[in-house]
Amino acid sequence: MISLKFLIHYGLHFLAPGIIAYLYNPKEWKKNWLILISTMLIDLDHLLASPIFDSNRCSVGFHPLHSFPVIILYFILLIPKKTRLIAIGLLFHLLTDLTDCSLK
Repeated sequence: MISLKFLIHYGLHFLAPGIIAYLYNPKEWKKNWLILISTMLIDLDHLLASPIFDSNRCSVGFHPLHSFPVIILYFILLIPKKTRLIAIGLLFHLLTDLTDCSLK
């Protein structure tokens, strides 16, 4: 059976970026949604952990691309317009992961 935690986590990872993409620029929402979804590539850093997945581990602050020094870089990426949407995706991804951490 699918848990509420699962629905919230993956809803925030896949559905919410569609809303963000539309609000960011309704005319280009599909392209923007793909950009936001592509920011989930930061989860590749999970491959460096052992075990790769641990349902009791909070990603934020543990994995390299989810670490606090890198999060500062993601905030800096909000400044240039060229990187703003990517930064929004990365930060929303981390917010989603933090939400997941609080649902344990």
